[in-house]
Amino acid sequence: MLLLGCVKEVSDYELVVSLPNGLSGFVPVTQISDAYSKMLSKQVAQGELLEDLNSLPDMYSPGTLVRCIVTSVEKSADGRRSIKLSIDPRKVNKGLNASALASGMLLSGFVSSVEDHGYLIDIGVSGTHAFLPRQKAQNYIKAVKRGSDLKIGQNLNCVIVEVKNEGRVVRLSIDRSEVAASLATERQNWALSSLLPGLVVKARVQKVAPLGIKVSFLSSFTGIVDFMHVDPEKSMNYSPDQVMKACILSVHPTSKVVRLTLRQSFLHPGGSPNQLSSDRMGAVVEESTVKAFYKQFGAIFELDDGTLAFARLKHLSKNRKSFKPGAFKAGCKHKCRIIDYSLMDEMCIISLKYQVIEARFLQYQDIHTGDVVQGKVLALKPIGMQVKVTDGIRGLVPSMHLADVILKQPEKKYNIGDEVQCRVLECNPGGKKLILTLKKSLVQSKLPVLSNYEDAKPGLITHGFVVCAKEFGCIVKFYNDVKGLVPKHELSSEPVSCPDKVFHDGQVVKVMVLKCEPQQERLLLSFRLSSKPAPEDKKECTPKKRQEVKYQIGEMVDVKVLKKKHNGLEVSILEDEGTVIAWIPTMHLSDFVVNCKLLWHCLQEGDVLPRVMCLSDKGEHITLSRKSAVISAVQEEQVVRSFSEIQPGMLLTGYVRNVMPFGVFVEFPFGVTGLAPKVSMSDKFVTDTKDHFVVGQTVIAKVMSIDEEKQRVLLNLKVSECSSGDSAAESFALLNQYFKEMKEIRNLLRRRGEPSVARGLCELVPGKELQLVVQDVKEDGSALFSGSCVTGLTVTATRYHLGDKNIVPGEKTKALVLHVDALTSRVYVSLQEELLKQRP
Repeated sequence: MLLLGCVKEVSDYELVVSLPNGLSGFVPVTQISDAYSKMLSKQVAQGELLEDLNSLPDMYSPGTLVRCIVTSVEKSADGRRSIKLSIDPRKVNKGLNASALASGMLLSGFVSSVEDHGYLIDIGVSGTHAFLPRQKAQNYIKAVKRGSDLKIGQNLNCVIVEVKNEGRVVRLSIDRSEVAASLATERQNWALSSLLPGLVVKARVQKVAPLGIKVSFLSSFTGIVDFMHVDPEKSMNYSPDQVMKACILSVHPTSKVVRLTLRQSFLHPGGSPNQLSSDRMGAVVEESTVKAFYKQFGAIFELDDGTLAFARLKHLSKNRKSFKPGAFKAGCKHKCRIIDYSLMDEMCIISLKYQVIEARFLQYQDIHTGDVVQGKVLALKPIGMQVKVTDGIRGLVPSMHLADVILKQPEKKYNIGDEVQCRVLECNPGGKKLILTLKKSLVQSKLPVLSNYEDAKPGLITHGFVVCAKEFGCIVKFYNDVKGLVPKHELSSEPVSCPDKVFHDGQVVKVMVLKCEPQQERLLLSFRLSSKPAPEDKKECTPKKRQEVKYQIGEMVDVKVLKKKHNGLEVSILEDEGTVIAWIPTMHLSDFVVNCKLLWHCLQEGDVLPRVMCLSDKGEHITLSRKSAVISAVQEEQVVRSFSEIQPGMLLTGYVRNVMPFGVFVEFPFGVTGLAPKVSMSDKFVTDTKDHFVVGQTVIAKVMSIDEEKQRVLLNLKVSECSSGDSAAESFALLNQYFKEMKEIRNLLRRRGEPSVARGLCELVPGKELQLVVQDVKEDGSALFSGSCVTGLTVTATRYHLGDKNIVPGEKTKALVLHVDALTSRVYVSLQEELLKQRP
C-alpha cells in the first residue's frame, strides 16, 4: 500500500513517520534508497566512517513529507501494531516504467551521486537515467539547505522537465516554485497502477456523505475524502460537481481505493503540515466541545484554543460497558488530555479516559532522572527486564538491577504482569531510552540524587552502585552514567588488600564526594563517611554563637544565596557574618505565583537579597519570606499572635499551606492556621479546589467563626467578602508591586549579561511598540512574528488581538507588547488600533 507520510522523529537508525488517520510507522535505515544502503554496507565492510555518508538526522527533519510503501505489519506481544515502511524509490515508484514518464510529472527521487554540473537522481524507474542540473537545484539549496550541498540518500520532490529517448534520459528540477505549482493532469497519462501519493489533482465532487466526500479526478478515477481530511475552513459545505484541488494520500493495491485530502497544507507540494507547539503536548483541556460523533471511529472535538482534535472510540470512555453515545452529541463538553499529534491529519489526538488525564507520565519527556515510577513486567530477557510504565513508555531494568543482589533465576522472583516500583537511572527522550533499577536500597533512598558532575560538591553523601572492583579501588556509578573512583585507601578505615573480595558488581554503597572536576568528568569518592564532616555536620558545627542567636518573627535580615534546590533557596544571614543558615521556600520569594518561579530561575549562588523577613525560627531551622503583603501585615501589626486574639470579621493576610478536596488550609505569621471550606473559597462555583489555589499562594482571608474548644478557625476567601473597602486602591497597589518585581527580575537578567535572548527580554515591557514582520498565520487565526528586536523569542498574537487586519506572511506591521513570559521566552502582542492609539 502506498501512503503519503510526514517525518515525526529522526534517529540514527530509523525514521518515525506520521501516517493518515492517526497511524505511525517506521522506516529502517536500510530502506532509504539503494545508493544509501550500498554506502552503509561499504562502511560496515571497511570498519571505518565514510566522509560522504551522512546520518539520517543530517538529511531529515520532522515535518518533511515522504512517499512510503508498507513492507510489513507486525503485531507485538501486547497487541500493538508495528507498521514497517520503505521510502526506496525502486519500491515506491515500481508502478512506473520508462515509457510512461512525461514532462510535468512529480516524482520522489534520491540523490545517488554528486557530479560537477549536477546530481544523478535515483527515481526507481528501471532503464532511466535522471539528472538534476545545478541551476535547477540552487533555489532549493538556498532556501532549505541554507547553502549546504545536497547529500547522497537525500529525499527530493522532483518535477520532470524534459524526457528524451523514450524515457531513458530525463532532466529534473527541484525548484520550489515549480514543485509547488505542479499538478497531475490527464495529459501525463497516469494509470491506477502508477498513481502516487502526494500528487495534487483537480477533483470534482460526486457525492457528500456524513463520513466524507466521494470525488472523481483525472477523468476516469474516483476517490474518497474522509471526514478528517475535509478543509476545516469549509467543514462539510461542499456540493456535487464542485471542483477543487485535492492531494492523494493513499493508494490501496488490491481494493484500488484512492484516498485524498482537501487540507490546504498538502495542496502545494514541497510544503509541510502544521505542527503542535511543544507546550501543548500532554496538556489537559478542561472543556472541549463535541463537533461530530462517528459511532464506528470516534469523535471530533474543538479544543479551548479553537483547534480540532480527534478521540478514537476506545479513548472516549474507560471501557465499552461505561460508554454512553448520548454524551457525545454535538455541543456536549468534556475534559480531555492531548496525548499525541497527527501531522498527516493536522489534528491533536486526545483521550477522555480518567486514568490518562490523571497520568503522571505521558511521554518520555515527562520522566526525570531519579523519579520513582510504577510499572508492569512485560518480559524477562537475558539482558534484563522490560517494564511497561504507560501505554507509550517502555523501560529496561538491566539484569544487574533486578535486586540488591544479583539474581541467577529472576523468573522465580518476577512474573509477567507483576506490578513493580522502579527508580529512573537514565532517561533519553530523543532516543526513547529509559533505564530503571529495582534495587530497594536505591528506590527507597532519601539521599540526594547525583545525576551530573556539577552537583558533586565535596562533602555530598549519596547512594551509588559498584560497577567495578579492582586492585586500585572501586568504580561507583550513579544516575545518568555519572561515575567516580574510590581509591584503595578510601575503601575503609581498615586496610583492604583485595577490593574484589570485599565488594561485588551491583552492590549498593553509600559514598561521600571528596573532589570533582566537572569539565574533565573526574570524581573522587570515599566510603569513609566519618573521616570528613558531611554538609549536615558543618551546619551543626557552625559557630557556637548560633545557639545564642534567636531570630524574632518579623525581624528583617539581609541574606546571601548559598545553594539553589528544587523547592527553594538555602541562604546565609549576613548580619551574623554568614554563619547562620536559613531557608527561603520558592513560593515565599514573591506574593505572585508566576514571579516565584521566575525569581528562582534568575537568582544565582552569591546573590544578595535585602530585607527578607523571618517567618519562623525552630532551632536549627529558620524559614524566611519575601512576600511583601505578609511583611506589610506583620510590620503594620495586622496579625494575630495566638488563637486567643482571633475575632470573627477580621481580615488577615496569610498563605496557602495545603489544598484539599474539601477546602484550603491557610497559615498566618506566628503559626495560626485556619480552614476555608470549599463553599467559601471563591465567588465562582468550585469543582476542583486545585483549580483555584496553589500551595504558598498569598491570600487575604476573613475570619467567619472560631471554635475555642477545638481550636478551629473557619475562613472565607471570596474576593467579594475580603475587600477592606477601597478595592481599586488595593488592586493598584498589587499591580504596582508586580511591576516593581518585574523590574527587579529584568535588572537581574541584565546583570547576568549572557544570552542575547535574556537581554532582549529585558528591553521588552508591556506597552512598548514594536516593528515586526508577520512570520506565519495559523489555522486558529493566531499569528507568529519576527523582528530584529525579538531575535530568539516566540512572538504571537491571538485572533482577537489581530483586530480587523487581514495580514499575510512577510508583511511589516506595528504591534504593542501585552505580556512577556520570561521563563518560556514568549511575547504576546496586539495589533489592535485602539491600543496602539492610546499609547502615550
